[in-house]
Amino acid sequence: MKSKKIAALFTVLCAILLVVAFKFVRDTGILRGYPKAEYLTDEEAACRPVYEQLKNNEKAIYTALCRGISEHRESIPLPYEVNGDEYSKIYCILEKQEGDFFFLDSVYYTAPKVRDARVAYRDLSNIDAEKNELRSKVREIAEGAVYSDDYYLAKYINDYIVNNCRYITGEDVEYASTAYGCLIEGEANCEGYAKAFDLLASEMGLQSVLITGVTDTGENHAWNQVKVGTDWYNIDVTWADTDVIGETRQMYFLCDDTTFEKTHIADEELFEPFQCGKADNNYYVKNDLYADSAGKAAEIILRELKNGNDVIELRFTDEAAYNEFKNEYIRTEEVFEIAVDSGYPFGEQINLSLKENTQEHCMTLNFNAQ
Repeated sequence: MKSKKIAALFTVLCAILLVVAFKFVRDTGILRGYPKAEYLTDEEAACRPVYEQLKNNEKAIYTALCRGISEHRESIPLPYEVNGDEYSKIYCILEKQEGDFFFLDSVYYTAPKVRDARVAYRDLSNIDAEKNELRSKVREIAEGAVYSDDYYLAKYINDYIVNNCRYITGEDVEYASTAYGCLIEGEANCEGYAKAFDLLASEMGLQSVLITGVTDTGENHAWNQVKVGTDWYNIDVTWADTDVIGETRQMYFLCDDTTFEKTHIADEELFEPFQCGKADNNYYVKNDLYADSAGKAAEIILRELKNGNDVIELRFTDEAAYNEFKNEYIRTEEVFEIAVDSGYPFGEQINLSLKENTQEHCMTLNFNAQ
């Protein structure tokens, strides 16, 4: 009798273990096959420069996430099992580079080993309408571009965002850190500005990436790199916004690394930023507003006033040239003699407002300012 009870108990225990094992196998997917690895199309990859830096298995995971998130799936089977650090790297790259995924939550799930990605979303109750609204806005902005050369498009996107978005602080106030917040709601933080630039650049055929890092004062920040012609340049749309309607700060438009890295330190943990070694398309260089001496600055001011431009933004090659101009033309008020010689129709009185950024060796002269 006792042996029968033991056998019965053993049978029950085996049944329980089988149920537990079945649930474990089902939940973990140990015996489930991996989905076939897929990759972005050549057209899709062409506007995703960071994707091209990934290894093949990372590209397959990126693609699986891209496809699944586009369909708002909360659980996405991956083609490979990866450790948590590798998954976090791929997910974070995607979250920053895919500007149209504004509906992702600000948090994400990971684990020591990841085979099925768990994805958190914002409120999806009106997602189709919001996605259509953003897509329509992006197309509308792109259709407003008059020319198609890379420099013009980069400037067009930069100026559109500056003139149509208001900077707000906060890591994740509603859609502040998204392209939707920037382009639809009209207010965003630096990440929202950068994602909007990326999204518009992609729509207009420019290669662009979003860079995260810190400023020279240690604050978290986001900006972009964009390819103009055959060369990469740094651009910070957030810092181009002066909060004054119709006014755009040019000193962070298409900069080389030497100039830009004085105030921007990129985070290289997720991927390696592109080298920006040339300054040919920098705003000041391209528009001949770059002065290596006080005399050169005086020539620029005379030329611009003769051309009818009474707001002149200059950049100097170094501190010595900057101070030389201030001493010879501003402190002595010689700059007013240049204004008179230009023939610009000032009227009875010439007014001048001066804005300085000594760290960047930039100076804006606004004649006739009230």
